[in-house]
Amino acid sequence: METPIVRHIPAEAVTRSTRARVVSLLGPTTVAAGLIWGILQPWRVTLLHPRGQGFWWLVIEPPVLVAVAGVIFAVVVARPLLTDLEAHDAAPR
Repeated sequence: METPIVRHIPAEAVTRSTRARVVSLLGPTTVAAGLIWGILQPWRVTLLHPRGQGFWWLVIEPPVLVAVAGVIFAVVVARPLLTDLEAHDAAPR
């Protein structure tokens, strides 16, 4: 009996180097740090109480900037860097 839900797992598991793991975790760790910072110091995030504040005052907040920097790093820097690291690790020596 076969079910269409079962997937075939490749025999060889893909192993990443320590450098690749560290690079792939930098972005999410930075986003988590920004979110934790915003939770621990809610008075720093004026989005929660925008009484009479202008646009830039609301957008340019350190916890928000840290979270945005983590997302930008993960998308713009880490993905191409991981591709290069994987190509370097796969190259014959």
